[in-house]
Amino acid sequence: MSSPDLTTTEGPDERNLTIIVVPHGELDTRSFVISYTKLRVLIIAAVAMLLAFGVVLAIFFPLLSQGLRANAMEEQVALLERERAEVVRLAQELAKVEEQYERVRQMLGADIIDGDSVPILPPLRQDTNTISLLSTEPNPIDLWPLEERGFITRTVHDSRAHTGLDIAVRKDSYIRAAGGGIVRVAGMDDVYGQYVVIDHGATFESVYGHASRLFVTAGDRVRRGEVIGLTGSTGRSTGPHLHFEIRKGGEVVDPLAFVRQP
Repeated sequence: MSSPDLTTTEGPDERNLTIIVVPHGELDTRSFVISYTKLRVLIIAAVAMLLAFGVVLAIFFPLLSQGLRANAMEEQVALLERERAEVVRLAQELAKVEEQYERVRQMLGADIIDGDSVPILPPLRQDTNTISLLSTEPNPIDLWPLEERGFITRTVHDSRAHTGLDIAVRKDSYIRAAGGGIVRVAGMDDVYGQYVVIDHGATFESVYGHASRLFVTAGDRVRRGEVIGLTGSTGRSTGPHLHFEIRKGGEVVDPLAFVRQP
């Protein structure tokens, strides 16, 4: 007698899922029936779509970022091109201004002396009409120290630290000895630049600072009105001018009490 076969074969899951939809404000309901197998397929398909969408986003965003950076770089390049064109224009304008400036300098006679050559110096001034403002003692210093009038920008009365006259004048103007004497110093100083000190005797000295060039050396004897150098802007200076001092007994005195501006 044979025993019964207890093996059972299970088929696909045919269970169903019923979804009931109740519309708002209506009494009738709607129902949808879907099998678990189809539901699994739909879920897998939805997950696959989400994964695919994520992959697309992962690829698209770097490309979008690179595109934005490329646009920003193009804008930066365009800005740099505009700035370069402006720099070129300004350089051309500056070249024109410098050319005009050189023409003006030549018209005014500036820079006509070669720094390596020995210039032909003018003769001594023959005028003797300058009268000393001092009447109590002899005055060995009585001549205006420049070939031209110039413009006084500072005096000894402007501040305690200022020890003479600052006379603005074009570069390479002739500096003349305000009186006869012996050159005690002719050299370079951090403040005075190239300068000359002349001993006139009777404890009088005169100082000439910020020269561009000197024509005397220590120990030289100079006559009243002799050219001793050219004006410049050496040392602590902001522009071409002559710093002119007069000292008596080692003390600074007002040069305008000895010389008169022509």
